[in-house]
Amino acid sequence: MRVTPGIDLDAVRRMRRYLFVLAALVACDSAEEPLPDDESPADPAKDDLPGYKVTGQHAWYLAGDALTAGQDHLELSAATPAATHYVDLFMDGKYVKRAHRAAGVFKFSIDLKTTAIGAHKVLLAADGSHTAFSSVRFQRSYPLYVAVSNDWDTSDHGDDKLERQDRLHAGHPHLVITHFVGPYTFTDTTVAPTRVQYLVDWLKKYRDTAGDEIGLHVHPYCNFVTAAGVTCRTSPSFAKASDATGYTVVLSSYTQAELEKMFLKAASLFQAHGLARPTSFRAGGWTAQLHVIKALGTAGHVADSSGCNWARLEEWQNVAGAQLYQWNQANWGPIDETSQPYYPSTTDILADAAPHLPVLEVPDNGALVDYVTAAEMIAMFKKNFAGAALPEVRVYSIGYHPVDFSEEFFNRIDGALTEIDKHLAADDRGPVIYARVSDLTKVFPKP
Repeated sequence: MRVTPGIDLDAVRRMRRYLFVLAALVACDSAEEPLPDDESPADPAKDDLPGYKVTGQHAWYLAGDALTAGQDHLELSAATPAATHYVDLFMDGKYVKRAHRAAGVFKFSIDLKTTAIGAHKVLLAADGSHTAFSSVRFQRSYPLYVAVSNDWDTSDHGDDKLERQDRLHAGHPHLVITHFVGPYTFTDTTVAPTRVQYLVDWLKKYRDTAGDEIGLHVHPYCNFVTAAGVTCRTSPSFAKASDATGYTVVLSSYTQAELEKMFLKAASLFQAHGLARPTSFRAGGWTAQLHVIKALGTAGHVADSSGCNWARLEEWQNVAGAQLYQWNQANWGPIDETSQPYYPSTTDILADAAPHLPVLEVPDNGALVDYVTAAEMIAMFKKNFAGAALPEVRVYSIGYHPVDFSEEFFNRIDGALTEIDKHLAADDRGPVIYARVSDLTKVFPKP
């Protein structure tokens, strides 16, 4: 052997022996840890076999949008017997990833951004076993937003009505409510200033502590209409031949210019009482037509919820002299319990077609408790969510009138919300998220 001067032969021999041993160890590890093919292991007899424990999984992973952050990572930690060398993860029958022990456990982080909407199954197998030691099932779904609202049909409502709303919030901690507040609270001289302030403070409390929204609701009471500089009408009324108070007058009987004055006056009244400028709206009796939506856009509103599931107003169908049922049937014909938000066309309030108005129509597809029982609200909810992952965002809207929020009506909506709460994303029980009406414009951006 030729020897190069200055080379330590013993050191060279030691290095060769080290490299030989290292290569043998790598070969041994490779023999112990062959990568699996796509053949999935068999399911375990139960979710976790004895001696194994998997943590970190959720039952629901939401696909995100501009309102709700996506739950885009499956994070699992597997504790196994000490003899386990490695763990393989399979999802939906395909091999995905291998983990080695770190800090006493095997950890996985799986990106779900491109994972299909639907039901999925993860299996974890140790050391190449053909039977998994754990099975993890989850749903990948878009959110179901539930919009709960109330319509201020009168200038004031009793303390018992406020107390029931207090109970509603207390019983459903994740609930947020859109309060469609009537501006006549600020123009009706029969309501004392101290009472007005009490109602304002009550609204602010829930805005600041529960995240509630303060929107606008307009029945064209003469005390408000005249304060806006508009001549008050007493007909056409949706309830009778005429109405001297203006309460039941069809809102869309006013012109766009008159409505713009009303909406701007309402905004100034809200701001004068320390409430933010409203950006959501519902017309009294749902009596909005295309020019009402145009006036809303001019006044800075971004969302309307006047689209009515008119078939639920059957209590009005045969009331002598009343036209509420017939008016809504004629003007909101296609709207039902599964109707979803859209931007109306500039020429057709019912058409989602270009060119669009800049106001999102959020149909009141679940109606109000005056017209539907708890069982009916739950049935309509289930038409929007049957229990499986949602392939697209959906919205379900229900509500009540504070003026007649009786114990019976409280029990109706409380019963519906109790069922809805069983599917909350916040509790990892489903895709449901309570949302304010204006915030839905983040989910449904303008075309």
